[in-house]
Amino acid sequence: MKIAFAWCVLGFLALSHVTIARAEGSSGDIEKAIAALEKQWAQAETANNADLIAPLLADKFMITESEGQVIDRAAFLAEERSNQYSSSEIDDLKIRVFGDTAIASYALRQKYTTKGKAFDTHVRETDTWVKMPNGAWQCVAAHGSKIKKT
Repeated sequence: MKIAFAWCVLGFLALSHVTIARAEGSSGDIEKAIAALEKQWAQAETANNADLIAPLLADKFMITESEGQVIDRAAFLAEERSNQYSSSEIDDLKIRVFGDTAIASYALRQKYTTKGKAFDTHVRETDTWVKMPNGAWQCVAAHGSKIKKT
């Protein structure tokens, strides 16, 4: 009886190890997928094409901008359409995966014009991505904080 129990415990531990390894492997795949989506977003801004950003955002998306304004998906996309970007570059991208949620943190440098005024910004962004029931990853929340020049 004790030997059978020991074999059951060993079998359970072996299966647990395989499950953990699979989860870790898929975590790397998720990190790559989210990195590609973040780059797609930046490229869409540089191309001044908010229509390429829209599918990346959940219907209930909200963003807290670097000046503290909180806006929803529609307002954010309207803002993206009014900006004329000359560059949008991501640096220092780090992604953490928690099941069907991923947090992306990165530095973002942008040059753009809006309402006749030119901007050259450097912000730290944090985006929260969720795997939707249809399997697509969408950003549900974002936050930006200015990086102060030293």
